[in-house]
Amino acid sequence: MSELKDKLVLVVDDEPRMINFMRLNLELEGMRVATAANGREALDRARDDMPDVILLDVMMPVMDGFEALRRLRQFSQVPILMLTAKDEEEDRVRGLELGADDYIGKPFSHRELISRIRAVLRRHYTAPPVPQTLVQVDERLSIDFARREVLVSGERVNLRPTEYRLLYHLVQNAGYVQTHEMLLTKVWGPEYREESHYLRLYITYLRQKIEQDPANPKYILTERGVGYRFVDFKKEIH
Repeated sequence: MSELKDKLVLVVDDEPRMINFMRLNLELEGMRVATAANGREALDRARDDMPDVILLDVMMPVMDGFEALRRLRQFSQVPILMLTAKDEEEDRVRGLELGADDYIGKPFSHRELISRIRAVLRRHYTAPPVPQTLVQVDERLSIDFARREVLVSGERVNLRPTEYRLLYHLVQNAGYVQTHEMLLTKVWGPEYREESHYLRLYITYLRQKIEQDPANPKYILTERGVGYRFVDFKKEIH
């Protein structure tokens, strides 16, 4: 409970019964709760209250969850969990592509809700160990883990916290295959060992940001059926 105590959660849903259910469960864990009934209210509350995490429903009047998410990401990197129907996989993928950190399918239990919030807060606010060295992959790509900077052709590339953590674990094990399960456990947490679609999606994001040709990657290599390997730049790139 200690890591959740006094954290402020913004719950965004147009169903009063769902809001009351989540408020009760979150307050049992010592969390503070703010609420909004639609996406437009959510934007105002996020600016005014600066929550530690947002639970954002997809289907709402006035402004739906996707549009609210898109606008939230224009000014905030707060962790956001989308609330979706269990069978709406398209909603989940779309939410992750727009910048959500996770999703939780309705209906959900108290235990699942708290577990997902703990995991997303842990990922967002706990940085990986920082080696005090500049990694020069090649003349095009360099990574300064001390400053959390990634430079491509001299230009800084902005990475979201999860993207940064994934890149960190790949680079720190350059030349060695990291299995899907290993990466999911290190980056997302042990609760996500079977959630391979997260990994595929974020590998795509990283490739789009650092590879010259994402369809034919030079840095992040796929080991089919096993996992991924960051190129051993000390040996393979000249």
